[in-house]
Amino acid sequence: MEYFAKEYDVAVIGAGHAGIEAALASARMGMNTCIFTISADWVADLPCNPSIGGSSKGHLVREIDALGGEMGLAADHNTIQIRMLNLGKGPAIHSPRAQIDRRNYSAYMKNVLESTENLDFRQAEIVDIKQLKNNLWELKTKLEALYTAKAVIIATGTFLGGKIYVGDVSFSSGPDGLFPANELSIALNKLGIKTRRFKTGTPSRVNKRSINFENLEVQEADKEIVKFSFDNSIVPKNQTVCHITYTTEETKKIIQENIHRSPLYSGEIEGTGTRYCPSIEDKIVRFSEKERHQVFIEPCGLNTQEMYLQGLSSSLPEDVQLEFLKTVPGLENLQVIRTAYAIEYDCIDPIALKASLEFFDFPGLFGAGQFNGSSGYEEAAAQGLIAGINAVLYIKGEEPFILDRASSYIGTLIDDLITKGCLDPYRMMTSRSEYRLILRQDNADLRLTKYGYKYGLISKERYERLLEKEKLITKELKRVKKAPIAPSDELNEMLVSRETSPLKTGTKLVELIKRPQLNYEVLAPFDKTRPELPKEIFEQVETEIKYEGYIKRQQAQINEMRRLEVKKLPESLDYTQITGLRLEAQEKLNNVKPANVGQASRISGVSPADISVLLIYLEKESM
Repeated sequence: MEYFAKEYDVAVIGAGHAGIEAALASARMGMNTCIFTISADWVADLPCNPSIGGSSKGHLVREIDALGGEMGLAADHNTIQIRMLNLGKGPAIHSPRAQIDRRNYSAYMKNVLESTENLDFRQAEIVDIKQLKNNLWELKTKLEALYTAKAVIIATGTFLGGKIYVGDVSFSSGPDGLFPANELSIALNKLGIKTRRFKTGTPSRVNKRSINFENLEVQEADKEIVKFSFDNSIVPKNQTVCHITYTTEETKKIIQENIHRSPLYSGEIEGTGTRYCPSIEDKIVRFSEKERHQVFIEPCGLNTQEMYLQGLSSSLPEDVQLEFLKTVPGLENLQVIRTAYAIEYDCIDPIALKASLEFFDFPGLFGAGQFNGSSGYEEAAAQGLIAGINAVLYIKGEEPFILDRASSYIGTLIDDLITKGCLDPYRMMTSRSEYRLILRQDNADLRLTKYGYKYGLISKERYERLLEKEKLITKELKRVKKAPIAPSDELNEMLVSRETSPLKTGTKLVELIKRPQLNYEVLAPFDKTRPELPKEIFEQVETEIKYEGYIKRQQAQINEMRRLEVKKLPESLDYTQITGLRLEAQEKLNNVKPANVGQASRISGVSPADISVLLIYLEKESM
């Protein structure tokens, strides 16, 4: 029998990476919040790989931390190996990636949820959702408890209509053998929310004792550790190494001979898979000319022998998986603990959402994470944080918190989703940001911490430390522009040794720092007025100096973009009534409902000529 359980300000469905950040943001902003999960023992699960960060994803984690989210802190507390990727390239694409102790990470997040004021943590499957006449949302659990909330955030990950595939075997399931959320999927469709099927997968997990590491490449950690959180006294420790091996021609042969047994190619899987993280059988088919594919052997934690085989996700039958795995060097005597699988799940087309991640047609209902068509823990957490903040602002009747493309990778991620939609699971990449030299991982706090402080997610003490950091950077920039450097035999010998021209007359320190061959470190012995400062201050100043021209150019592009962003478009505007717009543009604009002209300009199918028509229309309307 149904019974009324409790009323909340904000209810969050799902305790994965999106749901956790949403619930914590809401509760920390003072809202009475509840987070519902199918299993209280598997919150913040890492079913796809035991790592946080990576190329562009590390940017997202540092931005989440700068705004007052939890993922960076959790990663730092549970890191077992950390590396900064792309150090051989420019600072725009440097990005931290950490191997995580999988179960410790989950336990850490569970404790945070349990310990946070204003937050109830409940194991309960939500099976129905409806909006009441008083605009409250009503949630019903499997055990027939009824909860109401002023705002609801759906963060169901891959649980919504989840279905596992291994060869010709398929069954209803969430990741890691957990229960799926089938009834909620039906309830959302009944509500009028259209869903579609996407697919992702995970490789086998294997026993470390059965791996021969003798001839495998060792992937060491960085000696100099750069943590994710800007405000964490805990310094992560490198406690393990990873290894690299490669598939062989025999691997390729076995997969090709059995490709007809893959549900991916037999047509049994309907969902669209991830373009940038394909299964091994997909890689063999799409890149048939390649002789081998890289495999990363990564530990799942310090207190387990379970190892993860990154690069070998598969939905082939178990017997085929066992056969091809043993053709990979080092895996000849492999013992599999968990068989690789593909998982298909329901998600929405994100163009149904506003930039606040609230549904256009359902006030007070928000979406976050893989429910929105994205992939990845980091993308999910970023959306969850924004959805949580905006659910609170919705309840308060305040303006939503919108990050634009020039402010952050988070802004780029959400703008891409809501303006372009996604035909396959969306993955963040540095190439998606046209302003990536300004949006570096090292300056995320300088860009975003003020917003975290504004919304009560960053402490006053932390914000004051940021202001002091800004002052030190400004002061040091002024110093290096004035600091004189006189020529000397010792200096010129160093300059020549680094293949740059010697000095004939005195110069300013800034002019030497600008040279590609030089940096603060090598110039330190000749810098007589150099102050004692944290290394991060020197790094910020050096980047500003070396890339000054490029940064100014990107800033000009940002100014132009924001000129269009301030030209608002009414949500109720019917674009079929605007004379001069092409039919395709009318259809796309009515479908996406852009908030401003800048957003409209990024919609596929809307041309510069259409934007000119919109600008003329807005000018006439304002007269």
